[in-house]
Amino acid sequence: MTGRLIRVRGQVQGVGFRPFVWQLAQRFGLTGEVLNDPEGVLIRAFGPDLDGFMQALRAEAPPLARVDALEAFPLDTLAPEAFTIAASQGTGAETRVTPDAATCPDCLAEIRDAGERRHGYAFANCTHCGPRFTILQGLPYDRAQTTMAPFEMCAACQAEYDNPADRRFHAQPVACAACGPKVWLEADGAETEAWLPEAARRLQAGEILAIKGLGGFHLAVNALDADAVALLRTRKRRPSKPLALMARMEDLRRYAQVTDAAEALLRDPAAPIVLLDKGPEPLPQDLAPGMTQLGWMLPYTPLHHLLMDALQGPLVMTSGNLSGEPQVITNAEAREKLTAFADAFVMHNRDIARRLDDSVERAAPPMVLRRARGRVPGTLPLPPGFADTQVVAYGGQMKGAICLVKNGQALLGHHLGELDEPLTWDAFLNADRDYAALFDHAPSAVAVDLHPDFRPSRHGAERAEREGLHLTQVQHHHAHLASCLAENLWPLDGGKVAGIILDGTGLGADNTVWGGEVLLGDYHGFERKAWLAPAPLVGGDMAAKEPWRNALVRLDQAGCEDRADSLFPDQPRAMLRMAAAKGLNAPACSSVGRLFDAVAALLLTLQGPQSYEGEAAMQLEALATRSPQSEALGKTWSDTAGFGTRPAIGTDALFYNIADGLARGGHTPGQMAFAFHQWVASHFAAKARALVTSGQAQAVALSGGCFQNALLLELTTKALGDVPVLTHRTTPAGDGGLALGQAVIAAAQHQAHR
Repeated sequence: MTGRLIRVRGQVQGVGFRPFVWQLAQRFGLTGEVLNDPEGVLIRAFGPDLDGFMQALRAEAPPLARVDALEAFPLDTLAPEAFTIAASQGTGAETRVTPDAATCPDCLAEIRDAGERRHGYAFANCTHCGPRFTILQGLPYDRAQTTMAPFEMCAACQAEYDNPADRRFHAQPVACAACGPKVWLEADGAETEAWLPEAARRLQAGEILAIKGLGGFHLAVNALDADAVALLRTRKRRPSKPLALMARMEDLRRYAQVTDAAEALLRDPAAPIVLLDKGPEPLPQDLAPGMTQLGWMLPYTPLHHLLMDALQGPLVMTSGNLSGEPQVITNAEAREKLTAFADAFVMHNRDIARRLDDSVERAAPPMVLRRARGRVPGTLPLPPGFADTQVVAYGGQMKGAICLVKNGQALLGHHLGELDEPLTWDAFLNADRDYAALFDHAPSAVAVDLHPDFRPSRHGAERAEREGLHLTQVQHHHAHLASCLAENLWPLDGGKVAGIILDGTGLGADNTVWGGEVLLGDYHGFERKAWLAPAPLVGGDMAAKEPWRNALVRLDQAGCEDRADSLFPDQPRAMLRMAAAKGLNAPACSSVGRLFDAVAALLLTLQGPQSYEGEAAMQLEALATRSPQSEALGKTWSDTAGFGTRPAIGTDALFYNIADGLARGGHTPGQMAFAFHQWVASHFAAKARALVTSGQAQAVALSGGCFQNALLLELTTKALGDVPVLTHRTTPAGDGGLALGQAVIAAAQHQAHR
């Protein structure tokens, strides 16, 4: 009988792939075996229609599977009499770990069905859903290597686990109320197993609950209760940063506009937070002051579904942590750190192996703002031309994330946060060890940001020296450019592109502070072709916290000092002007992020510090999108005809127009906010488009944190016209994607030197 050895590579372990293969073999009348090994799934198959069998392997794969490659080789051994599922073989981590997945429809139906044995059980799961990465402690992915190891399966669960025809065959977290983890509610030193009605009662009464989820604790309040929302903000000292919300789809539609694309993203197994426009019924303004959108997610664990069914209304679900610290993941840590916030705790006794925040995304235009639970440790294929090499890249100081490259794949790790915070830095070091161990990673090269004082840069340099590894220092904005190229599978030899890179700040190749550039480059290198005319960053980091500082220096540059005096009468203007004139802690900076801050300070009359990063820019975007958009004004401001070939994009006329508009009236702040967005888009697009039309670049890539602004992204794409445009869709445009760019640059450099 004809035989074939079939290798399946991709996300094929822990997703029900072997029982799927077994069932296909029965259908096609095949004999042989299927097993897991370090490279993925290995099949030995004998029978009449092996071509049809292989087509079905790819076309009918389980919901959580991702088949990257099928390889086939002839077999000339004797055919066995049956098709079996064999034991796993080998050690190592050439395959990948599956991200955590939201509760599937079958498991949801079971917990809601009074006739099912898992009715009301908060930990129901199967091979199509449930925890994966957040419970994994080591490879191979077997129950003994997860935080489910202490829970011995009962006879009924064991029978499901052993049956290839059951969807729980080898589902490592399989459990039921008789043998699995337990939930309780804890308050005032007392515990109750009747957690569900008590939690619902307390939420309806306006209390704050700390609820243990998949990747950590959330702080929850009734989203319809304005007093409860205000209490949460007061206790957490979070005055205005938007709060994430959770609701069932039928409830969510009352409060948000849900497009088909948004619904598909909300229902994705990753179950991210999705930014949605506000809907027909109002919610407390304090949920997201000044914003036109709210971040929504569907319940993604059985515990969440049970709670939302009992409450029948939306909940605030924000990270359970002290300000600036990582999310709490252990029961003991929750009691220690969240007691000041929470009136009660919903606890369970399944440990969380690693902390994961909720992912945050947009459906239109598609973009990932925070890559975390449900998306990691999913991998990205490297573009054509990259050889197999192992690289580790350590990202930047803000929105820390690590990237590993191995076997033609890039693993961009989860969002870690700002690495100045000691506990977040500890989490970074843990993630570095964790990923290396889980994926059997032994790099030959290390990539870091060019800034020598960033903690990840020092860490990477020390490791490279200690282990004798090649060290690549990557300029911040070159890394942004390369991350966009890599996500779009731009070939290693695909030619140069024009990169419009707009963000906060990054150390430039000339040792000045960059943040608004048009680069001409590829993975191998770059030239800085255009940039925003610099302005003093008075006070260094303070300029990022206090937008009025940026407004003052830009108005002064434009000859509008009197307008600055009238707008900021109570600020220490003379001291700032002296510092700017003498260059005292006032480095020249071309940051478009700080430009947004400056315009926001003028149009929103911001006097005090921002309460969270990006607050002013986000409010400016919201102001522009909710106002009648004056295309005519925008075109007047952004007329780039004849603005010359000078590389610096000056801002004097822009700020004169804004100052004049504020003084004379005639245009609303919202119209001027829109005109400003159009000004940025058109000026940078003109520079990049010229590089393409002259033949120097093959396409334009848009990257940097400013392109998480949907309006700016839309206007820039429109201004570029018919030139090819590359954007971020599955990796963050901001610093959360920086490590990916560093990794591919280092891989290209290492490859060239081999």
